[in-house]
Formats: sequence, structure tokens, C-alpha cells
Amino acid sequence: MGQLPSKPRGLPRVHFSTNEERPGAYRTDANDQHDGNLQTSPTIVVSNVEMSVSESRRSSIYSTLDLVPQLENYTSTLPHQRSRGRPSLEALRKTFDEVEPGLEGTQTTTGSVSSLVTEEGHEEEPSPQQKAPVRFGWVTGVMIRCMLNIWGVILFLRLSWIVSQAGILLTCLIILMSVTVTSVTALSISAIATNGRVTSGGAYFMISRSLGPEMGGPIGMVFSFANALACALNTIGFAEVVTDLMKEFGVVMVDSVNDLRIVGVITVTVLLVISLAGMEWESKAQYFFFAVLLVTFSNYFVGTFIPPGEEKQAVGVFGYRSDVILTNLKPDWRGAGNNFFQMFAIFFPSAIGILSGANISGDLKDPAVAIPKGTLMAILWTTISYLGIAITVGSCVLRDASGNMTDILMGNITDGCVGLGCKLGWNFTECIESHSCKYGLANSSKVLGQVSGLSYLITAGVFAASLSSALGFLVSAPKVFQCLCRDKIYPYIEFFAKGYGKNDEPLRAYLLCYLIAVAFILIGDLNIIAPLISNFFLCSYALINFSCFHASITNSPGWRPLFHYYSKWTALFGAVVSVVLMFLLTWWAAVITFTILLFLFGYINYNKPKVNWGSSVQAGTYNLALSYSASLSGVEDHVKNFRPQCLVLTGPPNQRPALVDFVGSFTKHISLMICGDIITEQDKQTRAADATDWLVKWLNKRKVRSFYTPFSAVSLRAGAQHLLQATGLGKLKPNTLVLGFKTNWRESSPEGIDDYINTIYDTFDSNNGLCILRMMDGLDIFDQFDGEVNESFEPDKSFENDTQESPEKASVDNVPVKDNTQQAKTVFQNDQGKKTIDVYWIADDGGLTLLVPYLLTRRKRWHSSKVRVFIVGDEQNMEEGRAEMVALLKRFRLDFNDVIIMTDSEKYPQARNLNRFADSVDPFRLHDEQQEGVSVEELRQTAPWKISDKEFEVFKPKSARIVRLNEIIRRNSQHAALVLVSLPVPHTDCPRVLFMAWMDTLTCGLHCPTVLIRGNQQSVLTFYCQ
Repeated sequence: MGQLPSKPRGLPRVHFSTNEERPGAYRTDANDQHDGNLQTSPTIVVSNVEMSVSESRRSSIYSTLDLVPQLENYTSTLPHQRSRGRPSLEALRKTFDEVEPGLEGTQTTTGSVSSLVTEEGHEEEPSPQQKAPVRFGWVTGVMIRCMLNIWGVILFLRLSWIVSQAGILLTCLIILMSVTVTSVTALSISAIATNGRVTSGGAYFMISRSLGPEMGGPIGMVFSFANALACALNTIGFAEVVTDLMKEFGVVMVDSVNDLRIVGVITVTVLLVISLAGMEWESKAQYFFFAVLLVTFSNYFVGTFIPPGEEKQAVGVFGYRSDVILTNLKPDWRGAGNNFFQMFAIFFPSAIGILSGANISGDLKDPAVAIPKGTLMAILWTTISYLGIAITVGSCVLRDASGNMTDILMGNITDGCVGLGCKLGWNFTECIESHSCKYGLANSSKVLGQVSGLSYLITAGVFAASLSSALGFLVSAPKVFQCLCRDKIYPYIEFFAKGYGKNDEPLRAYLLCYLIAVAFILIGDLNIIAPLISNFFLCSYALINFSCFHASITNSPGWRPLFHYYSKWTALFGAVVSVVLMFLLTWWAAVITFTILLFLFGYINYNKPKVNWGSSVQAGTYNLALSYSASLSGVEDHVKNFRPQCLVLTGPPNQRPALVDFVGSFTKHISLMICGDIITEQDKQTRAADATDWLVKWLNKRKVRSFYTPFSAVSLRAGAQHLLQATGLGKLKPNTLVLGFKTNWRESSPEGIDDYINTIYDTFDSNNGLCILRMMDGLDIFDQFDGEVNESFEPDKSFENDTQESPEKASVDNVPVKDNTQQAKTVFQNDQGKKTIDVYWIADDGGLTLLVPYLLTRRKRWHSSKVRVFIVGDEQNMEEGRAEMVALLKRFRLDFNDVIIMTDSEKYPQARNLNRFADSVDPFRLHDEQQEGVSVEELRQTAPWKISDKEFEVFKPKSARIVRLNEIIRRNSQHAALVLVSLPVPHTDCPRVLFMAWMDTLTCGLHCPTVLIRGNQQSVLTFYCQ
């Protein structure tokens, strides 16, 4: 068997390492030692490499240039980043002589390959002296953090009361229902986190990269704010317990309210100092809190097995007893409004901490492993602990107890005794009947401490739970907000994006979160804000689940999560349940949440941030477009659904904005528009490589809904032929060609005129409609030179004062490379007011001549314009002809009531106008009758494009009618906003130059845009309903 080629000597082995420097570092080592802790999708760092780029790359068996697959070639697949080492197709196709030795035709970037390419697109040079940043595994980074946030004050202060109300069975059901929602969300988080490399940003990063900035931006802002409020809420919870202890010992600083504020501010300041010290100190603090909680739980469970003395029995603690268990199994609803769902609403906020680990995803060694494993394990252990405490406390403690040692029963006298305590030797009847019991599950929040072996350890547990949650939220909010600021979605917040130190700590965001927390701590009462926090988190859960569901149903090839234990339907279930819970928990908070989200969504949707994250929304849009296009192909065309689908030969669209704006005026949100750019061999020489991308951006910035299609062809005619046949998809194909008028036809070469006219002929032959737009001074921005100003355009105000000439100034054939921001303002962007749109419907082309002006009048800029329809008629039947046309227009429902009959169209034109036409054609005539002894055939050999005297005489009557029509148009439409004239269809024997002269004559002498238009003789208007 063949063997693989051996590795060249002197080349160090390259492998991954996760325990040195930074996670997933791509480093070299002279020893053949491999660290088995492989990281998924790491950032690549090539360090200590002193060899050349070419020496460190292995070629494939096909070619020395064709490289074997390497991971580093895929780290630059983010937008706006080029491949670092893979050769281009152009380089691979070159011959050996064309390849410069040593370069290998690769697209390597300048500089050392040891630079680190980060996800934000910037490069960093890792310093050997710089200490490696702190990175956490799945236990310390995710599981412990999630468990600390889930183990909150509700566990210690409210769970026993919930058991007294709902009973053991329903309390377990409440816990399991909450766990179901969080578990489904955790599965969705796991799927998203393993579908590519996750950096810092947590829930915001996952949602924004899945659903796009429109949905990610609002939830990032709301989620950051919710974490800051949650920090304040947990700090106040801690402060309340501290102030209660102070009251027990008779310590008062000012008063109860201000004491709460003072303790809260001091506490959050200490937490801020811990956070500013770095993630290493913050993690040590969390380890300490975790250890305290473990000791607290051990103390509690041990206490349940210690036989209670009389003091404990007086407060309702009797240890494990079957009769206590049976009594507490069933619910005992007390108080107005207390029911199952109310208990669920109180308990559910304790389960919202499952995102704590994901929120510091940038500080994890391997988020793809740590987030799924740590989050699910945290849910498992916290669920067991919640169920265990609910069952044990319900098995050991009565609902009501007086705490009075004198209530013990002497002997077996139980007459008149009420409650289970009678069977256990205690008479709590008095407090039960008077509802004055201060102890027991239903009355005291300190039941867990009473059951425990050492009650003060429960207080330590409350401290640890509240402080760990506050610290976790204080760290999470800045991390998420920093990622949001770096994406530059919202204005004025980029200041908080800066990171400091080896862990890129968001110190500025820490201070902002601290100020928000202090502000709400000083308020002192978060009863109104607390429901908003739960709704903000639930909204995040809903969008995370929907992100997973949406990414799954779009069937995008890029959706390949390594975590397979999820379902799109469970994700959808989680999303729906989260939204339902938002309204069922606190409906007004849900309304406020969605109002804020809609406002933030509207801002992003309006500003269209320039980011491209390959979201599932893009994949879904593609699927919808593909599905609808395929289904549309099976639908037969109907005249009621006709739309002018235009192929506009604009060339580079930024050079002919008037043509773009004219067609966009009647196609936007209505029909298809394709800007065709026919590129000749000469144009290829000067065309920028990225011209297509920024021309599309130019169209988007101009808010023109159009496709841009460049096409290489040898001539205008060949390109137009191919574009008419090949562009479009299914039914979304052009049916109308739009051209600019060739104003310089007299100076053009015969081949150029022939190419232009043949394009028009081909359009008619292919049964398509045709529009030709003529502006007074041409369509090209660069038609006027030597300082002349094209009067058809108005310079944009933002550039009026810019007198410095741009170095990227373009010519007609050279597309500018970078200056894609300038937008020339055309007459089609102005409000036309009450000007008229004059339609000269000379020939019945099927109705396209009327449909285009009707579509124009539906636009705001043209809405006030009055449409006048001119038709040919005789003076004797003028009124009858007008009445018939008005009736026809009413049946078409076009609302065109101004019909003018041209009764003098048959008159002979003025001599001077006819002579002007003859003079314009004279250079293109053979004058064969004036040359004796030379036949027409001989003259045609030297000038085949010229018009013979016989042809001129044959078409002279038609030429006279066209000259006359121009006289009528100039007389009636000098002040019109737009003129549309039916384009004559030339006969096959009509000389091309003569037809060009007819079009020129029809449209000359007008100061407004003029359109020569012709349908394909098929009806596009109907007055029938079927």
C-alpha cells in the first residue's frame, strides 16, 4: 500500500491547545505531543513561526498551488474578510510560466501570519509577555453560575409558603412546569451555541445572529436593562434581610427605608469592586457563594432527620410523619386571588437564571461544549434540590402553629381541638380559628431555618443566594451590552464598547450598570419593576426558542448544530408558552415589554444597519421567494394581473439615475425591475472588481427596489438579447424593455446606430413592450463636460458646498470604486404638484401607454398630477369620439377624464419643420439619383446604412405625419411634467437611420421628460371581472 509523503524536516508540528495562552490557540511545538482537549471552531493563532508562508502549507496531489484543506482558510469566512491562504481560481488556472516562483498565487494578506483574526474583523498581535486571559470550563463557567442564579431568595423565603398553599403534589407540578419551559429553552440554547463559534454577548449574540439585527438589537437592549434591574432587585432582597436582622438586634442607622437604601448601595458598590477586579476575582467570589449554599443545603437536609424538640414542635416542625405528609399533599388556598396559577407566577421567576452561563460566552474555553452541558446539568441539579426541599418541608412542618410552648396538650384530652396538631400533642386551635398563627408553612418565611440543624446557616444561604445572583447579573449585563455596542446598531452607545485588560472587560458598561442599579435601589421599592424583569427574561426565552425553530424550518445548509437533542417543535412550544406566560403572569408588563420591543425594532428596521450575519430570516426569505416563484410558474397569465416587468438598460445605474428613478416610480412595490448593465470587452479593462457590490448598495441607498444584473457581451444588441431571454425566474421575467434615448446618434458610428435600432427591433420581435426615455440634456451624468451642468439633474444639498474634485471621479466607461455615497437628484424625485401628464395614445398597443401613467399617479409625488389623453380624431365627430374615449377610460377605472381630440393631425407640417427634418436626415442619404452612372447597389457597398432616394420618398408621408405630430406635442405640452407618446412600429424595410430620425423628431423641442412607449399589442387593461 502507498504511504503518505513524510513531513519535511524542520517543520514543527501544528496542533491545538486549550490549556495554554488562549482557547483553541493554533500553535507550533517541536515535540510531538498532543493535548487531547480539542476546542470546537477556535480562533486561530499561529505563534513562534519563523518559516515562510509557503513552507508551512502542504499542497494537494493535483497541483503545487492547490492546497489541502486547512482550518485557517475557514476563519476568514466572515463578511469583508478575504481568505488568508487559499489560492484563487484565477491563480489555479494560470500556466506554470505565469506563476511567479515563491508566491504560489495565494491570496495571503500582508504581514505575519501569526496575527490573530478576531470575529469583529480586527487583528491582534498576541504578546508573549502578556498573561493569558482567564477562561472557564463548563462547571465553573456555566453550571455553577446557572445554579447560583436559580437558587435565589424564593427558594429560602417563598417555597415553603407555596407548599402550604398548593400542597406537595401541585408544588411539584409547578416546579416541573417551570423546568419544562427552561429545559426546552436550554435545548434551543444548546443547538444555537453549537452551530458555529459563539463569542461574547450571550442571549443577544445568539438571537441577533439567528434572527438578524432587527430582532437581536431590541432584545439585546431590553435584556441588558433587565439584567441591571435584576441586579438591583437581588441587592434589595439582600438588604431587606440585613435590615431585618438589624431590627432584631435593635440597630437603626436612620430609618427603615433609608437603612435599606444605604445597605443596598454599599452592597452593590462592593459587588462592583469585585467585578472591576476581573473575572478571576469574580469567579472566586462565586465559588465562595456556591460553597456556602452547599453547606446550607447540607445543614437543612441533616436538620430534617434530627428529632425535633418541644421548641421546634411549637413552631410546627415535627419531622417526617405520614400524617403530616398526607395532610400537606393537598392544596389549601388561603387569601383572595391565591390559586394554582398565582403560585406558578410567584415561583417561576426563580427559574430564569439559565442564561447566566451563556451571557459570559466570551469568557468560556469552549462555549459549544460548556453552554449545553453546563446549562442542562444546572437545571438537573437545581430541579432535584427544589423538589427535594418542597417534599421534605411539606413532610415535616404543619401549616399552622402558634409558637407558644403552653399550647402543648397534657394527657389525651383533645375535646374542641382543631387541626393536625391535636394528634401530635399540641393544641393550636386558638390561633387557627383567629387566623393569628405566626408559625408554620402558611405563616412564616423562616421555616427552612427552623427545620435546619443550625438556623443561622440558612441566613447565610439567603445572603449567598441573593449576593451571587446580584453579582451574576452585574457581570452579565455589561457583557451583553458591550457586544450590542460593538455591533453599532443603535447610536450614541459605542462609547461603552471598549474593553480593557486581558479579558476585554467592559469597565465603562460596568459603571453604567452600576449607576442603573443604584438608581433603582434608591427608589427602594421594585414591586412594579419586578414583573417587567420576568417579562424581559421570558421574552428572551421566546426569541431564543423561536430562533431555533426558525433556523430549523428554513432548511438552511448553514444550520448544522453539533447538539442534536432538540426538536423544532419543542422549540416552537417553548416560544409559544413563553409568550403566553408573559401575559398570564402580568399582562400590563407584557404590553409594556412588547411596546418597547416594537419601538426598538422600528428604529432598526428604518435605519437598516449595515450588518450581515447570515440570519435564518435571510434563509427564510429565500425559501419563501423560491416557493412562491415555483408556485407562480403554474399559474396562467391573466390580463387583470398584468404588471410591467421592466428590464432597464441603465449601464452602471449611478450614471443614469433619471432612467432608474423613472422606472422605479411605477414599479416600486408593484412589479419587477432589473437594471441591466451590458459590459463590453473595453469596459472590463476599467471595471472595478467590487463594482457589482457597491452598485447594489447604491440602489439600496437610493431606495430603488431593483435587481442589478451585469452581463458581458460583444455589443448592446447581443447583451440585450441575452438579458431579455435569460433574466428573471419563472413568471418573474421582463416583459418590457426600457432604454435611454440615443441623443448622440448623429455623431455615432453607423455600427452604433445599427446596434441601437436592432435592439429595438429585437424587442418587438420577441413580443415585448418597449419604453424609451428622453431627457432634455441626456441621461448620463457625465454627458456634459467642461463645467457644463446637466439641467435634468439637481445636485444633492449635501454636496452643494463640496467644491473639491473627487479623486475617484468616473467617466462613462470607468465605474468609480469607492464614491458610492453621492446621489444625484433627478426630476423624478421632485413633487410634480398639479402639472399634467400628457399621453398621446396614437396607436392601440394593448393599453401599456395608459397603464404606466396610471401607476405613476399612485405615487405621492405624482398624485396631484392630472392626466390628459390625446387621441386622433376628426372635427366632425369630435364630441362623439371624446365621449367614447371617456366611456372607455371609465370602464378601465383609470380616472382619466380629460380627453383631447387632435383634429389637425392630418394637416401638412410647417415647411421649416419639414426642412429641418430633411436637413437632419440629409447626411445619411445616398443621393443616388444625383449621381449618374452609379447604381444604388454600388453605393450601398460603401455605405449600406444610408437611405436611398427611393426609400426616402416612399416613407416621406409618414415622416411628414411624425413632424406634424411633434408640432402638436410642442404646442400642447410645453408645461407638462411628463409626455408619453405611442412609438411607431417600423416596417422591416424601414431604414434604421430613418427610424432613428423619426424618434428624434417625435421627442425634440420639449423641456420635460418624454417617453416613447409601445406595448406588445396584447391587452393589459380590461373592464371585465373575469
